[in-house]
Amino acid sequence: MSSRARSRKTRKAPAKRNKAVSFSLPYTRRNVMFFGSGLLTILVGYMCLAQPPVDGFLSLTLAPILLVIGYCVLIPVGLLLGKASVETADEEQKIEHGGG
Repeated sequence: MSSRARSRKTRKAPAKRNKAVSFSLPYTRRNVMFFGSGLLTILVGYMCLAQPPVDGFLSLTLAPILLVIGYCVLIPVGLLLGKASVETADEEQKIEHGGG
């Protein structure tokens, strides 16, 4: 037997890692609300765009405004908005419980 064949037989398999890596998305309920309102705004914008008089207010003015707000404001805010800081969360809890 060659030394290469011997070394293959004597090699041990690498030890398996039993640690489970936990993965969670960094999005909170606030992110989901912004993202959902963005999708709803985009849907309403496309519905307004499909309304009959092509040169009417809905399809010419309102629909593009809704689509820009949905695509350029609400969706990015929903994706990029981070978790609230501890100080902000404490202030919100005080306001909710009537403290001030």
